[in-house]
Amino acid sequence: MADRRDSAPDLRILGDQITLQPSGLVEPPKAARGEGREEVLMKNMARFRSEPLQFLREVSLYVSGTGWRAYDDVIGQPIFYSGFSEHIKTQVMSATLLQTKISQLADARIAVEEKEGLLNKLDKDFPIKRTQRRAVLIQSLQEVAEHLTENMICKFESKVFIRGAYYMVTQLLLRAYHQGIHVSSEEVLRLRNVAEEATKKKQSIIFLPCHRSHVDYVSLQLLCYRLGLALPVIVAGDNLNIPLLGSFMQHAGAMFIRRSFGDDQLYTILVQAYIDVLLQGGYNLACFIEGGRSRTGKLLPPKFGILSFILDSLLSGRVEDAIICPVSTQYDKVVETEGYVTELLGVPKKKENLADFLSGGSSVLSLRLGRVDVRFHEPWSLRGYINDQILRLSKIPSAININWRDTKNAVVRQKLLRTLGYKVLADINDVSVVMPTALIGTVLLTLRGRGVGRAELVRRVEWLTDRVRAKGGRVAHFGNAPLSDVIERGLDVLGRDLVGIVDGLAEPTYYAVDRFQLSFYRNMTIHLFISEALIAAALYTRVKRGGGPSIQDIPYQDLHDQVLFLSSLFRGEFIYSGEGLAVNLERTLAGLEADNVIHIEKDEEGNITKVGLSDDERAAGRENYDFYCFLIWPFIESSWLAAVSLMGLTPPLSQKDDIWIQSSKAHDSAQLLGKTLYHQGDLSYFEAVNKETLKNSYQRFEEEDIIQVVRSKDARIPPRLRLTPEWRPSRDGISGELVASDRLWDFTEKIASSRREGKNRRDGATVSTRVVRLTDELGQALFEDALKQVDGKGGKKGGVAVPPRLSSEEARRLSRSVKEARRRRMLENRAHL
Repeated sequence: MADRRDSAPDLRILGDQITLQPSGLVEPPKAARGEGREEVLMKNMARFRSEPLQFLREVSLYVSGTGWRAYDDVIGQPIFYSGFSEHIKTQVMSATLLQTKISQLADARIAVEEKEGLLNKLDKDFPIKRTQRRAVLIQSLQEVAEHLTENMICKFESKVFIRGAYYMVTQLLLRAYHQGIHVSSEEVLRLRNVAEEATKKKQSIIFLPCHRSHVDYVSLQLLCYRLGLALPVIVAGDNLNIPLLGSFMQHAGAMFIRRSFGDDQLYTILVQAYIDVLLQGGYNLACFIEGGRSRTGKLLPPKFGILSFILDSLLSGRVEDAIICPVSTQYDKVVETEGYVTELLGVPKKKENLADFLSGGSSVLSLRLGRVDVRFHEPWSLRGYINDQILRLSKIPSAININWRDTKNAVVRQKLLRTLGYKVLADINDVSVVMPTALIGTVLLTLRGRGVGRAELVRRVEWLTDRVRAKGGRVAHFGNAPLSDVIERGLDVLGRDLVGIVDGLAEPTYYAVDRFQLSFYRNMTIHLFISEALIAAALYTRVKRGGGPSIQDIPYQDLHDQVLFLSSLFRGEFIYSGEGLAVNLERTLAGLEADNVIHIEKDEEGNITKVGLSDDERAAGRENYDFYCFLIWPFIESSWLAAVSLMGLTPPLSQKDDIWIQSSKAHDSAQLLGKTLYHQGDLSYFEAVNKETLKNSYQRFEEEDIIQVVRSKDARIPPRLRLTPEWRPSRDGISGELVASDRLWDFTEKIASSRREGKNRRDGATVSTRVVRLTDELGQALFEDALKQVDGKGGKKGGVAVPPRLSSEEARRLSRSVKEARRRRMLENRAHL
């Protein structure tokens, strides 16, 4: 019997028709349906070239607002009326928070001018001049704030505009995603009920979607419009505020903010004031929990910028409550993946411009990318969540003395913010639907060999579908369509550029053409099996030794320690169960034993003593065990690569003082090292050179004080890093060569113990000499480049030389940040690397 959550009907949205249908239904085969009914569904929105009169009629229906298109009886606070923008702008500018900050900034400037003698206290007219100067400063700050507000705020002004915009964007979207937008009717009805209650209480619904494509915010707005919900104000980066497009987006719901605020106190408080106004007025809001789009297919760690503003609104008491609604948006195919690959391989991201947007949009119109599935988690009260967390934290013994009820305490706020971010990610994963393309991509990248026959592909997709459901995941349903037809549809959507087929054989055989791009779809399923994958990788430390079954068994404590190490290593990559390692490990081991993947030995008291592969799994060629290993191996390789690259950050013998390397250049060097090792056979996966995964590894190393990073107050100077002295490998006193020993080498070897062993893998001795020599050469090039900054010969960032040494102020800030990081790690009481 299908999972109840899978069986809820969908609302299929195609143009101006909504069809209630079984979850995930696609069109039945032609022989089983009337061709006319299919044509009506697919062509209910006329095209100008084929039906000009019908096209004009439909446009007029939207613009004039006939029926549901009028967008009149909307659930939520009033929007789309003349004067809306001015009303919001007035509220923002009159906010006490903003006016207080403007006064403080003016007073601070007056104090500076008095100190510098620009205002003479001995002047007989000093009080008058001071007052006049302060008034001028306040007026100037007010004008700046008004200008910033005008550029930032959403401008819900015209219903005629939004009707036309809805029609146009729906036309464009459904040209690309020709099978429409699918939602669960159960979830939509629940959301409407919550929205009605929120409207009565004048509370905002804060939609927190995942972010894989620019289509995310388009689909969310279209759904809210079509279902009669007040459109949310969507937080967008000001890089999208380009001529014409920016104005269109603002009037359709976008608020533009800077990607980085720096030390701009006025701008920071202005954003806070705007968030306050929206939440106090009960206007819906949407922001992407991951910040930017995921280039890897899986969820990114949460970004806490806008969440911190929302949390401050409630903790300060300026807002009573708001409703949180996590949202998952899944695609048969994400249109931007090809561009993501080039970015992840090191090609700089292009600045947004209208020409690229229009040319890219026109090429999308000819694609047939399948469908979009949007799922809404059950909404919950943010105030209720905060209260529950404070109560829970107050009962947990802490290594430091802290009053968890003191919500003004920065430590308390940071803890609440972090738990909030990861809860939202877990909720998104909980409601995400696994698409056929994700199933196919996962299977193709977790099988040994060059390709797979049709029958075997169907068998493994069927097995994976069962495993997804067993893990509590949702698989997109396809009515009564045979699984083979569903797979054929998925292969068609992926296209021959991603999945090739070899004809003329005993049976059609499929193979991954672009493994890097296909990994995007595989990563859409990995969150469901991360516990199994970590256990498989830990067990692999023994399985790789070969020999008899008993030799490959692993003592439970060794398994536990390696799983603990790997889970801590990937803390920034994956979302784990909140139940803790012990509970999760025990449950996952029991599940793998029930699936006949492993066998478990216990002592007389029932405690696990050993774990190994089951006889049945060995007889089946380890196919299920290998599946879990193949999921995690690319990430293990990437972390190993990042750790190896750190060895090159060891200063040469001749360098007596610390040299700080530009972080982005260290990342580029690690990627170059990875590409070299892949082509020389020392990496099994080209995905290991993924820039995003490497950066995540560096972020973890920084959290664990393996490397130290300094971020300058000068926005023109990029972050710089060094290898923490305690982690630096030693050098040979005569040759100056790195010695493959010490703490960092042991750490790298601990990662390597779970790496995949392949035919082209060099032995450990070769890696410890040739690979270390290669990383050292690349590292020396980084030091030479950094030292060129001293005499101005090196490259510059924004016209400013990047200093290789710290100023005294930066050194003091580094010392404080190191102490704070150690205090935070003690507070979190988590396992460390």
